[in-house]
Amino acid sequence: MLKKTILFALFAALSTLAVAAQAKTVEIEGTNSLRFSQESITVKPGEEVTIKLVNNSKLPASAMAHNWLLLKSDADAGKVDEAAMGAKANDYVPEDMSDQIIAHTGLVGGGESDTVTFTAPEEPGDYTYICTFPGHFQAGMKGTLTVKAE
Repeated sequence: MLKKTILFALFAALSTLAVAAQAKTVEIEGTNSLRFSQESITVKPGEEVTIKLVNNSKLPASAMAHNWLLLKSDADAGKVDEAAMGAKANDYVPEDMSDQIIAHTGLVGGGESDTVTFTAPEEPGDYTYICTFPGHFQAGMKGTLTVKAE
C-alpha cells in the first residue's frame, strides 16, 4: 500500500511539473509612444499564460502609467475604456465591467512592473487587450491575443 501511495505522489508531482513547463510567459513593455511592445500574442486553448507588463518610462506615473486588460471576445473595448475613466482608485479597471474582463494587471508607473497569470480561453479566436490609463486606448494602445489550436 505504501508503495502505491509513493508512486501516486510521484506521478502527481511529475504531472504538476509537466503542466508548469507548458506555461507561456510574455513580457510586454508599455512605451511612451502609447503602444505595447507586443501587439499580438498567440496561445493555445486552455494554456496557462503569464503576462509581465513593464513600464520603462522616465515620466511620473501621473503622466505615463500603463495597465493591461484582456477582454472577452464579445466585449466592447470602447465601452470598457469609457467605464475605466471613473475607476482611478482601482487602477482604471472598471469593477462594474468585470464580466467583460478575463485578466488584468495593476497600473505601473515608470520603472515598475506587474504580472498576471491566467488560463487562456478554451474558445479559439481573437481577444483584444488594452491599456485603460486615460487617453491611451484612444491613442492606439491595444493588441490582440489569438487563441489557436496547434
